[in-house]
Amino acid sequence: MTVQTTTHLNFRGDARAALTFYHSVFGGALTVISYQDMGAVDDPAEADQVVWGQVAAENGFRVMAYDVPTARPWSRGDDPFFVSLRGDTAEEVAVLWERLVEGSTVVAPLAPSQWAPLYGMLTDPFGVTWVVDVAVEYSAA
Repeated sequence: MTVQTTTHLNFRGDARAALTFYHSVFGGALTVISYQDMGAVDDPAEADQVVWGQVAAENGFRVMAYDVPTARPWSRGDDPFFVSLRGDTAEEVAVLWERLVEGSTVVAPLAPSQWAPLYGMLTDPFGVTWVVDVAVEYSAA
């Protein structure tokens, strides 16, 4: 059983530039998936924005990022990051979700998604937003 946390940064239109910058600093693999790539375009002006991106360097550095859609409230100071909790299996993720969900506000229920066997989002009693999913392989962009 392997579980890891990764800082998941939230932007409004700057995720690709931020990930490119972090990649230039830390090296490793850069993966960028747009809303268009996922077939999840609600606003055509946001089609090329990042629905999920990651820099994963050989030295262990990892950061994830996405562009918060305009339909969702966001400000640079109020919701700048999530904690991403990823597991290898649906079983281990489900157990951790059940523990985290107690006293929390569910933003997106833990369920299958287009990009992961299970995905969910919650805000815990301390105001920290957690993105929980089963890790899958993505090819670097």
